[in-house]
Amino acid sequence: MKRTKNKHASRLGRFAYEGLDRVIHERARLGILSALLAHPQGLLFGDLKQLCGLTDGNLSRHLQVLLDAGLVDISKCIAEGRPQTSCKIKAQGRRRYLGYLSVLKQVIHDADTSQKHASATRHPRKIA
Repeated sequence: MKRTKNKHASRLGRFAYEGLDRVIHERARLGILSALLAHPQGLLFGDLKQLCGLTDGNLSRHLQVLLDAGLVDISKCIAEGRPQTSCKIKAQGRRRYLGYLSVLKQVIHDADTSQKHASATRHPRKIA
């Protein structure tokens, strides 16, 4: 993770986070990966669509982005005479997702530290 260098960076913390993976950071894709991580055996397209609150077209498009990035596997088969699409998170997808969460934890930590610093400078403690 690179730190942004400026005169305020050391005092206020860093606020440029390269680990916020743009593929994962998009709301719908974050939801898709979260659902797939919670269901390591995979999910049928219809179940994933319902869990994420997406339309067929939106889910298809976001799954294609995740597939192109190597984060998910998509398989198609015929079950009970009907075509079914199954989606599953790959090991690489799991690693990138967990790395992304680690960066988010740092964002929260930095924001909390910055807020505490701001509060302390606005309301200095009285020494008795």
